[in-house]
Amino acid sequence: MDDYSERIEHAAIHTEILRHPRQHLDTFGITNIYYYLVTEPVYSELVKDVHETVIREGRVIAERPKIVTPYYLTQLEGFSYDARRYFDMLLSMHGANTPGLFYTYKNEPKGLNIVSDNWPLVVGKLNDEIDKKDDPLVSIIKGQDDLWDVSLLKFIYEITSRSMPQNIAQLGSRGLLGMSHGGVPIGARYKIEEMFRQVAAGEITAYELERELNQWGVFEEYQDRFFALVKGKK
Repeated sequence: MDDYSERIEHAAIHTEILRHPRQHLDTFGITNIYYYLVTEPVYSELVKDVHETVIREGRVIAERPKIVTPYYLTQLEGFSYDARRYFDMLLSMHGANTPGLFYTYKNEPKGLNIVSDNWPLVVGKLNDEIDKKDDPLVSIIKGQDDLWDVSLLKFIYEITSRSMPQNIAQLGSRGLLGMSHGGVPIGARYKIEEMFRQVAAGEITAYELERELNQWGVFEEYQDRFFALVKGKK
Protein backbone atom coordinates (compact mmCIF):
# COMPACT_ATOMS: atom_id res chain seq x y z
CA MET A 1 0.00 0.00 0.00
CA ASP A 2 1.45 3.42 -0.96
CA ASP A 3 1.66 6.41 1.38
CA TYR A 4 -1.41 8.14 -0.05
CA SER A 5 -3.54 5.02 0.29
CA GLU A 6 -2.35 4.63 3.87
CA ARG A 7 -3.34 8.24 4.62
CA ILE A 8 -6.81 7.67 3.20
CA GLU A 9 -7.22 4.48 5.21
CA HIS A 10 -6.02 6.26 8.36
CA ALA A 11 -8.49 9.13 7.80
CA ALA A 12 -11.38 6.70 7.30
CA ILE A 13 -10.50 4.61 10.36
CA HIS A 14 -10.27 7.69 12.57
CA THR A 15 -13.52 9.24 11.35
CA GLU A 16 -16.25 9.15 14.00
CA ILE A 17 -19.96 9.73 13.49
CA LEU A 18 -20.69 11.52 16.75
CA ARG A 19 -24.36 12.14 16.00
CA HIS A 20 -26.28 9.97 13.56
CA PRO A 21 -29.45 11.17 11.84
CA ARG A 22 -32.48 9.85 13.73
CA GLN A 23 -34.15 8.77 10.49
CA HIS A 24 -33.08 6.33 7.80
CA LEU A 25 -32.78 7.33 4.17
CA ASP A 26 -36.22 7.63 2.61
CA THR A 27 -37.10 4.61 0.48
CA PHE A 28 -39.48 6.49 -1.80
CA GLY A 29 -38.19 10.05 -1.79
CA ILE A 30 -35.22 12.38 -1.38
CA THR A 31 -33.45 12.67 1.99
CA ASN A 32 -31.75 15.94 2.94
CA ILE A 33 -29.22 15.60 5.79
CA TYR A 34 -27.47 18.61 7.29
CA TYR A 35 -23.99 17.89 8.63
CA TYR A 36 -21.37 19.52 10.80
CA LEU A 37 -17.91 18.10 10.13
CA VAL A 38 -15.48 19.10 12.88
CA THR A 39 -11.71 18.73 12.56
CA GLU A 40 -8.60 19.91 14.34
CA PRO A 41 -6.74 22.30 12.00
CA VAL A 42 -3.85 20.68 10.19
CA TYR A 43 -1.43 23.24 11.64
CA SER A 44 -2.29 22.19 15.20
CA GLU A 45 0.28 19.41 14.88
CA LEU A 46 2.98 22.01 14.21
CA VAL A 47 2.00 24.75 16.66
CA LYS A 48 1.78 24.05 20.39
CA ASP A 49 -1.13 25.17 22.56
CA VAL A 50 -3.50 25.70 19.65
CA HIS A 51 -7.10 25.25 20.79
CA GLU A 52 -9.04 25.74 17.60
CA THR A 53 -11.59 23.69 15.73
CA VAL A 54 -12.59 23.81 12.07
CA ILE A 55 -16.33 23.46 11.45
CA ARG A 56 -17.50 22.61 7.94
CA GLU A 57 -21.23 22.69 7.29
CA GLY A 58 -23.24 21.39 4.38
CA ARG A 59 -25.97 19.14 3.12
CA VAL A 60 -25.80 15.61 1.83
CA ILE A 61 -28.77 15.06 -0.45
CA ALA A 62 -29.60 11.40 -1.03
CA GLU A 63 -31.73 10.68 -4.08
CA ARG A 64 -34.43 8.03 -3.95
CA PRO A 65 -32.72 4.59 -3.94
CA LYS A 66 -32.82 3.07 -7.39
CA ILE A 67 -33.51 -0.58 -8.08
CA VAL A 68 -30.79 -1.96 -10.35
CA THR A 69 -29.26 -5.25 -11.46
CA PRO A 70 -25.63 -6.14 -12.25
CA TYR A 71 -26.55 -5.93 -15.94
CA TYR A 72 -27.88 -2.39 -15.47
CA LEU A 73 -24.67 -1.33 -13.72
CA THR A 74 -22.54 -2.54 -16.62
CA GLN A 75 -24.41 -0.08 -18.87
CA LEU A 76 -23.67 2.99 -16.74
CA GLU A 77 -21.21 5.55 -18.04
CA GLY A 78 -18.38 7.22 -16.18
CA PHE A 79 -16.98 4.20 -14.35
CA SER A 80 -13.35 3.15 -14.52
CA TYR A 81 -11.97 -0.09 -15.88
CA ASP A 82 -11.55 -1.41 -12.33
CA ALA A 83 -15.16 -0.60 -11.49
CA ARG A 84 -16.36 -2.44 -14.57
CA ARG A 85 -14.25 -5.43 -13.58
CA TYR A 86 -16.14 -5.39 -10.28
CA PHE A 87 -19.48 -5.27 -12.10
CA ASP A 88 -18.38 -8.28 -14.15
CA MET A 89 -17.63 -10.09 -10.89
CA LEU A 90 -21.16 -9.31 -9.70
CA LEU A 91 -22.53 -10.76 -12.92
CA SER A 92 -20.62 -14.00 -12.44
CA MET A 93 -21.44 -14.28 -8.73
CA HIS A 94 -25.11 -13.29 -8.67
CA GLY A 95 -26.33 -13.38 -12.26
CA ALA A 96 -27.24 -10.51 -14.54
CA ASN A 97 -30.72 -9.93 -13.13
CA THR A 98 -30.31 -10.03 -9.35
CA PRO A 99 -31.98 -6.85 -8.03
CA GLY A 100 -30.20 -4.50 -5.66
CA LEU A 101 -30.22 -0.83 -4.69
CA PHE A 102 -28.12 1.98 -6.14
CA TYR A 103 -27.73 5.15 -4.06
CA THR A 104 -26.70 8.54 -5.46
CA TYR A 105 -25.72 11.58 -3.44
CA LYS A 106 -24.94 15.25 -3.86
CA ASN A 107 -22.84 17.27 -1.42
CA GLU A 108 -23.71 20.95 -1.01
CA PRO A 109 -21.08 22.68 1.19
CA LYS A 110 -22.46 25.65 3.12
CA GLY A 111 -19.44 27.18 4.78
CA LEU A 112 -16.34 26.86 6.95
CA ASN A 113 -15.61 28.45 10.31
CA ILE A 114 -12.64 28.26 12.68
CA VAL A 115 -13.53 28.73 16.34
CA SER A 116 -11.31 29.18 19.39
CA ASP A 117 -12.37 26.10 21.33
CA ASN A 118 -11.23 22.51 21.39
CA TRP A 119 -13.38 20.08 19.45
CA PRO A 120 -15.18 18.36 22.40
CA LEU A 121 -16.51 21.74 23.57
CA VAL A 122 -17.56 22.63 20.03
CA VAL A 123 -19.39 19.32 19.63
CA GLY A 124 -21.18 19.86 22.94
CA LYS A 125 -22.42 23.28 21.82
CA LEU A 126 -23.53 21.90 18.46
CA ASN A 127 -25.45 19.07 20.14
CA ASP A 128 -27.23 21.57 22.39
CA GLU A 129 -28.17 23.71 19.40
CA ILE A 130 -29.46 20.71 17.43
CA ASP A 131 -31.45 19.44 20.43
CA LYS A 132 -33.22 22.81 20.69
CA LYS A 133 -34.23 22.63 17.02
CA ASP A 134 -35.17 18.93 17.35
CA ASP A 135 -34.17 18.26 13.75
CA PRO A 136 -33.94 14.48 13.12
CA LEU A 137 -31.83 14.91 9.98
CA VAL A 138 -28.72 16.57 11.39
CA SER A 139 -25.41 14.81 11.94
CA ILE A 140 -22.04 15.61 13.50
CA ILE A 141 -18.89 14.02 12.11
CA LYS A 142 -15.37 14.12 13.60
CA GLY A 143 -12.86 13.90 10.79
CA GLN A 144 -9.34 14.67 9.63
CA ASP A 145 -8.69 18.20 8.40
CA ASP A 146 -6.58 17.54 5.31
CA LEU A 147 -8.80 14.63 4.17
CA TRP A 148 -12.16 15.85 5.42
CA ASP A 149 -13.93 14.70 2.25
CA VAL A 150 -12.82 11.13 3.01
CA SER A 151 -14.52 11.51 6.38
CA LEU A 152 -17.67 12.72 4.63
CA LEU A 153 -17.61 9.72 2.30
CA LYS A 154 -17.32 7.37 5.27
CA PHE A 155 -20.36 9.08 6.77
CA ILE A 156 -22.29 8.53 3.53
CA TYR A 157 -21.24 4.88 3.51
CA GLU A 158 -22.43 4.39 7.09
CA ILE A 159 -25.84 6.02 6.65
CA THR A 160 -26.34 3.94 3.51
CA SER A 161 -25.45 0.72 5.35
CA ARG A 162 -27.81 1.58 8.21
CA SER A 163 -30.69 2.41 5.86
CA MET A 164 -30.39 -0.37 3.30
CA PRO A 165 -32.15 -3.16 5.26
CA GLN A 166 -35.22 -0.98 5.82
CA ASN A 167 -35.22 0.27 2.23
CA ILE A 168 -35.04 -3.29 0.88
CA ALA A 169 -37.76 -4.48 3.26
CA GLN A 170 -40.13 -1.67 2.24
CA LEU A 171 -39.54 -2.22 -1.46
CA GLY A 172 -39.92 -5.97 -1.04
CA SER A 173 -43.20 -5.57 0.87
CA ARG A 174 -44.65 -3.79 -2.16
CA GLY A 175 -43.38 -6.43 -4.54
CA LEU A 176 -41.06 -4.00 -6.29
CA LEU A 177 -38.02 -6.27 -6.09
CA GLY A 178 -39.74 -9.06 -7.97
CA MET A 179 -38.78 -9.65 -11.58
CA SER A 180 -40.91 -8.87 -14.61
CA HIS A 181 -40.31 -10.09 -18.16
CA GLY A 182 -36.98 -9.30 -19.79
CA GLY A 183 -35.03 -9.54 -16.53
CA VAL A 184 -36.22 -6.11 -15.39
CA PRO A 185 -37.36 -5.66 -11.77
CA ILE A 186 -41.00 -4.65 -11.29
CA GLY A 187 -39.88 -1.50 -9.51
CA ALA A 188 -37.78 -0.51 -12.52
CA ARG A 189 -40.82 -0.95 -14.78
CA TYR A 190 -42.75 1.44 -12.53
CA LYS A 191 -39.85 3.89 -12.76
CA ILE A 192 -39.93 3.71 -16.56
CA GLU A 193 -43.67 4.43 -16.53
CA GLU A 194 -43.04 7.39 -14.24
CA MET A 195 -40.38 8.71 -16.61
CA PHE A 196 -42.77 8.51 -19.57
CA ARG A 197 -45.16 10.66 -17.55
CA GLN A 198 -42.37 13.08 -16.63
CA VAL A 199 -41.32 13.50 -20.26
CA ALA A 200 -44.92 14.17 -21.28
CA ALA A 201 -45.19 16.78 -18.51
CA GLY A 202 -41.89 18.40 -19.45
CA GLU A 203 -40.28 17.52 -16.12
CA ILE A 204 -37.37 15.59 -17.67
CA THR A 205 -35.93 15.31 -21.17
CA ALA A 206 -36.61 12.54 -23.66
CA TYR A 207 -32.87 11.83 -23.61
CA GLU A 208 -33.05 10.84 -19.92
CA LEU A 209 -35.83 8.37 -20.70
CA GLU A 210 -33.98 7.00 -23.73
CA ARG A 211 -30.85 6.49 -21.64
CA GLU A 212 -32.81 4.61 -18.97
CA LEU A 213 -34.41 2.33 -21.55
CA ASN A 214 -31.02 1.60 -23.11
CA GLN A 215 -29.44 0.87 -19.74
CA TRP A 216 -32.10 -1.75 -19.11
CA GLY A 217 -31.73 -3.06 -22.67
CA VAL A 218 -35.45 -2.56 -23.38
CA PHE A 219 -35.47 0.34 -25.84
CA GLU A 220 -36.82 -1.80 -28.68
CA GLU A 221 -39.68 -2.92 -26.45
CA TYR A 222 -40.72 0.70 -25.82
CA GLN A 223 -39.52 2.37 -29.01
CA ASP A 224 -42.92 2.86 -30.69
CA ARG A 225 -44.30 4.48 -27.57
CA PHE A 226 -41.13 6.54 -27.13
CA PHE A 227 -41.11 7.91 -30.69
CA ALA A 228 -44.83 8.69 -30.51
CA LEU A 229 -44.21 10.66 -27.33
CA VAL A 230 -41.27 12.57 -28.81
CA LYS A 231 -43.19 13.31 -32.02
CA GLY A 232 -46.19 14.52 -30.03
CA LYS A 233 -44.06 17.01 -28.11
CA LYS A 234 -42.72 18.72 -31.26
